[in-house]
Amino acid sequence: MMNKSVSVKVYHGYGHTHNLVVYGHVFKRKAKTNQVYSNSFLVNIIHLLKLFVLKPFPFIQVRLLFFDQIIYNKTEADGFFKFEWEATQDVPAGWHNVIVEAVDENGKVLNSGEGKIYVPHITQYAFISDVDDTIMISHSATIGRRLRELFIKNPHTRKTFPDAGSHYQQLALSHTKPNQPNPFFYVSSSEWNLYDYLLETFRFNKLPDGAFLLNTLKRWKDLIKTGKTGHEGKLLRVMRILDAFPNQKFIFFGDNSQQDPHIYSIIAEKYPKNIEAVYIRNIRPEKEAETKALLQKIELKNIHSCLFNDSTEAIKHSKSIGLIR
Repeated sequence: MMNKSVSVKVYHGYGHTHNLVVYGHVFKRKAKTNQVYSNSFLVNIIHLLKLFVLKPFPFIQVRLLFFDQIIYNKTEADGFFKFEWEATQDVPAGWHNVIVEAVDENGKVLNSGEGKIYVPHITQYAFISDVDDTIMISHSATIGRRLRELFIKNPHTRKTFPDAGSHYQQLALSHTKPNQPNPFFYVSSSEWNLYDYLLETFRFNKLPDGAFLLNTLKRWKDLIKTGKTGHEGKLLRVMRILDAFPNQKFIFFGDNSQQDPHIYSIIAEKYPKNIEAVYIRNIRPEKEAETKALLQKIELKNIHSCLFNDSTEAIKHSKSIGLIR
């Protein structure tokens, strides 16, 4: 009999046969994940608060089941777990199910959660994109406006930038077959609390499926700081993806509301041969000169760059460099 007061949440993982990674959380009570699609401000605010009212289960043993492998680990102080392993058999490209169990000190399974791991096809390109103010209108730099977007909207009313979905869908098929799409990694400063919210927003807006790498869980009392931390973490997460797929050429998407141009210029310095292009949405016109200077630095490494105000400009640029037809 499973313990209903314990829940295991497993997020989309990624990797290849020799380097697989999956993340998740264990909570002491069931995490509220049912989506709410209401136009009522009150309903949305209550639902959002529930995503931040969590009781993590620290230092509990977790067990990963993948094909014929069983791997053990423990959660961290905030209930977070990470499995990183090498498969004992060849893992074909595509999505694969993985099960993670929370186990007590007597070896009894308290509860389990199912997730998926994405093994990309060996395609020419891979894409790493920021989320807030790059794909979704979020007003990240202004906390009041950011919270207003979160509270008033739900995943079906949350706005993505015009033509962003179309651009990403075209890029997913760039120089590859429809049954072997290019991989997408969505790296955001938003917290894991918003994982289901983001997943549904992306599905509803027809953005390519991909792996999300988000920021440390926040409790409800820290809600006002949502999306405001984790730039160093973001740099490390991006570098980890590049290290995992050294044979693919990466294209980056970000915006200049916060730190993306700076982060991407550091990465271009470190991995010049792995990067094909950097796209930055011009959200803050007052930072345009500074952004252009960083992009010029990136171009010195023989990397294409594009500072754009709307996605039609970015699409035009992608056509001009042969990324899409």
